[in-house]
Amino acid sequence: MRIGIQVPIFDHPGGDAAIGPAFADIVRTADIAGLDSLWVMDHFFQIPPIGEAERPMLEGYSALSFAAAITSRIKLGTMVTGNTYRYPGLLVKTATTLDVLSGGRAYLGIGAGWFEREHLGLGIPFPSTAKRFERLEETLQIARQMWAGEAGPFDGEHYHLAETLCLPMPLSKPHPPILIGGGGEKKTLRLVARYADACNLFAGPDPDGTFDEGMATIRHKLDVLRGHCETEGRPYDAIEKTTLGMSVARQPHPMAMTPEVAVDLLGHLAELGVDHHIFGVMDAATVELIATEVLPHAPHRETAGAVA
Repeated sequence: MRIGIQVPIFDHPGGDAAIGPAFADIVRTADIAGLDSLWVMDHFFQIPPIGEAERPMLEGYSALSFAAAITSRIKLGTMVTGNTYRYPGLLVKTATTLDVLSGGRAYLGIGAGWFEREHLGLGIPFPSTAKRFERLEETLQIARQMWAGEAGPFDGEHYHLAETLCLPMPLSKPHPPILIGGGGEKKTLRLVARYADACNLFAGPDPDGTFDEGMATIRHKLDVLRGHCETEGRPYDAIEKTTLGMSVARQPHPMAMTPEVAVDLLGHLAELGVDHHIFGVMDAATVELIATEVLPHAPHRETAGAVA
């Protein structure tokens, strides 16, 4: 099982000037420790329930470019980009640039977008849910076309590109893995089966400390995905199954698991066929804790950076 981290919080005792050094410490520690992936949220305001919108937040692709420059092997992605934030051609070009400059280590994490306050606050159009999913599907089609080296036009209902030129091409082959976040059974998981290389679901212990309800939910979502794959004629095993969960701490905490609970969680996830779990982290010390007390016990540990 592959193990990654997501950095969702950028509050530091030293204030804004401490954000860069603290983030660099997390990134370098994760790369050296042998973790497989590093993710940041693609938001411009902090999101509920993590914190108030006024708390610090970095732009995702700038943060990942910074991370790429100070690492050598860890994979990099947004968990996940709101499709509404950027025109599709520019988004694909941005992800391609990250892949090229990182030596082929980028994911394209993407979703339909949901945080209305962020859109309204920054003047970004916020269509209906149905329209956001229509736009997401067209973006996925554009990405596939650009990364196939087809420089022709794209004429969709929402997006019209005269020339889907993308040079340089990604170093990842056949292209950076596309991860679609979310567990919506009718739309999101159908799009995963049709276009994506990876899905992402939430995973953690239940409020009572067991795993029964959470694992049952993941099992159900994966069964739904399997059904969509059958409909699409897509091998279910071609999809990397990823999960995202809370942090790890030595003492129990409402937002963190002990290392022992984290290892137990990974065992349950492995039984369901999950390939890759991602822990939230706030500092380099948490990364070191995961690397020393969780990573060695991850089931079926594989070579860092591999993609199912």
